[in-house]
Amino acid sequence: MATANPIIDIEDYGQSIWMDNLSRDLITSGELAQLIDSRGIHGITSNPAIFEKAIAGNEIYDEAIKQGIAAGKSTLEIYESIVFEDIGNACDIFAGVYEKTDALDGYVSIEVPPNIAKDTESTIKEARRYFKEIGRPNVMIKIPGTPEGLPAVTEAIAEGINVNVTLLFSVQAYIDTAWAYIEGLEKRAAAGEDISNIASVASFFLSRIDVNIDNQLDAKIKSGVSEDVASKLIGLKGKVAIANAKIAYQHYLEIFSSDRWQALAAKGAKPQRLLWASTGTKNPDYSDVMYVDELVGADTVNTLPPDTIEACADHCDPANRITANVAQAKQIIAALGDADVAIDLDAVMAELLEEGIEKFIKPFESLMDSLETKVKQLATV
Repeated sequence: MATANPIIDIEDYGQSIWMDNLSRDLITSGELAQLIDSRGIHGITSNPAIFEKAIAGNEIYDEAIKQGIAAGKSTLEIYESIVFEDIGNACDIFAGVYEKTDALDGYVSIEVPPNIAKDTESTIKEARRYFKEIGRPNVMIKIPGTPEGLPAVTEAIAEGINVNVTLLFSVQAYIDTAWAYIEGLEKRAAAGEDISNIASVASFFLSRIDVNIDNQLDAKIKSGVSEDVASKLIGLKGKVAIANAKIAYQHYLEIFSSDRWQALAAKGAKPQRLLWASTGTKNPDYSDVMYVDELVGADTVNTLPPDTIEACADHCDPANRITANVAQAKQIIAALGDADVAIDLDAVMAELLEEGIEKFIKPFESLMDSLETKVKQLATV
C-alpha cells in the first residue's frame, strides 16, 4: 500500500532520489529549494539535452548572453558561462544536503562535451577544467562509460574530482566502471592524498533497454510464431532492464566487499553507488513508477525526471526489492539467448551506447546552433 510520502520513505531503504532536470527558472523561482524540502530531492543530474531544452528560446538567459557578447566571448564560451553559473548556483542550493549527509548526497552533475566521448585526453582535460571553474565541492563531472572514458574516470578520481560515470547499459560496462573508480582511489591513496572526500556514481540506464528489446520482441511476435513462443516473448516484455539492473547490483555487492575495496574503505573511501538513470517509463502500458518501485535498495541513487517525481510522490510503493528475485532476473537475461528468442544482448548494449552518445551530441550541436542565432540577434539589439 502506498504511503503518505513515498519519496521520503525511500530514504529509509538507503536510496537517494535525485532529479534529472535543471534550468535557471527552477533556480531563481525558488522551486528547486522547495523540491528539496517538499519532495526530498537530494541531487540533480543534467545533460546536453536538458540544457538545450532549458536555454533554447528562453529569455531568462538573454542578459547573460548580452554580457558574453560585450565581453567578446565565443558562442561556446557564452554557453559555458551560462551553464557553469546554473550548475554553481544549484550546487549552492544543495550545499545543505551535502553537509547534512556528510558528502554522500547534494551533488549536481554536469557532462563534459559529448563530442569528446571517445577521446581520453580531452575528457581528462575538460573534467579537470570544469571541476576547477565551477569550484564547488559538490559538483560531479559526468564522463561517458566508453572504453575511452574509463581511463579518464580513473585519472579524474585520482585528482580528487567527483565523477558521475554515465551511459552504462551492460553489466560488464558497470563492472569495468567500478574497478576504474577503485583504481583511481588506489592511485590517489598511493600519492598520499585524502580519499575520504571523493564521491562517484555509476549511471546505469534502464528504459532505453526495454524500448529496444520490446521492439525486437514485438517484431518476432508479429512475424508469426507458435502460441507457446508468443507467450514466452510477451512474458519478456518490460522485464529486461530491471533484471539487468538487479544483476549489476549483485556485482556491486561483490566488488564493494572485496579485500581490495576494504583496504580503501579503511582509509575513508566512499563506495561508488549505482545510479538508476533513464527512469521515465516510455511505454504507457507499464507503471509510470516501475523503474523506481522495483529498484529500491541500499546504497543506490535513482534520478527521476520531474513527471516521475510527481508520480512517485503520489503512488510509489517503497520496499527493498533490489535483492529480490535475483534468480528470476538471471533467467530473464538467459532467456534472451534461447533459440526461439535469439536476441543478442551484447549487440543491443553496444547499439544503445552509440545511440546514447549521439543523443547527447545532437542536442549539444543544436543548442550551439540556436545559441549562435540568438547571439547574432542580441548583438544587433
